[in-house]
Amino acid sequence: MHPDIVSRHNQTRHSRPPVATDFWRQIKRTVNGVPVAESQIALIVDAIGSGLQLRPNDVVCDIACGNGALSQYLFDSCSALYGSDIDSQLIDTALEHFADSPAFDFVCMDAKRYVLSETDPQRFTKALCYGSFSYFPADEAEQVLTALNQRFIHVERVYIGNLPDRDRADHFYPPGKDYLADLDRSSAAIGIWRSAEDWRELAARCGWRIRFHQMPGEFYAAHYRFDVILER
Repeated sequence: MHPDIVSRHNQTRHSRPPVATDFWRQIKRTVNGVPVAESQIALIVDAIGSGLQLRPNDVVCDIACGNGALSQYLFDSCSALYGSDIDSQLIDTALEHFADSPAFDFVCMDAKRYVLSETDPQRFTKALCYGSFSYFPADEAEQVLTALNQRFIHVERVYIGNLPDRDRADHFYPPGKDYLADLDRSSAAIGIWRSAEDWRELAARCGWRIRFHQMPGEFYAAHYRFDVILER
């Protein structure tokens, strides 16, 4: 589905859907406060679909899904998607504009609580966390990945996207700025920065094999971010 087309679910539920850029601004998918171009969203959607190898019968768990604006672009590629996020206002937006219950639905819950309390984790075949993982505290990040491995036993792949690369932090921060204290803080503007080696070690501790994906050069954050794909 091309990103400049509002999802078929949204068209069905609303005769006058909100402008997409309002959704991107709400979840800070912006550059200098300006929502990223629709061509950028298309790159993200293509990367997720390819990385997860989405199939029509897949059931997707979308952790820290925000307002569902990105989730909606995956609806046509799977049979069901369930998103969770800690922010009640974002989930209200997702429920109002993108939910198509029961197959495509959203719940307000933090990542750790959700993966540990989901009552039917075996229904899921793929999992996603895009643009949010770096904001999980270190212990919570490990608990989330371990729970996905141990409780969501039919999840074949987990796509974790838009991760800040510790080895390329100097490509993001301006010259002369002392940013070292921010690299390990989940509450910092970018969250926790991890290197590829950090991610290899984290994945191994949580029971996953790991592959790395680099977005194409035209992607707005390609110079300091990467994605990872976890597999059993």
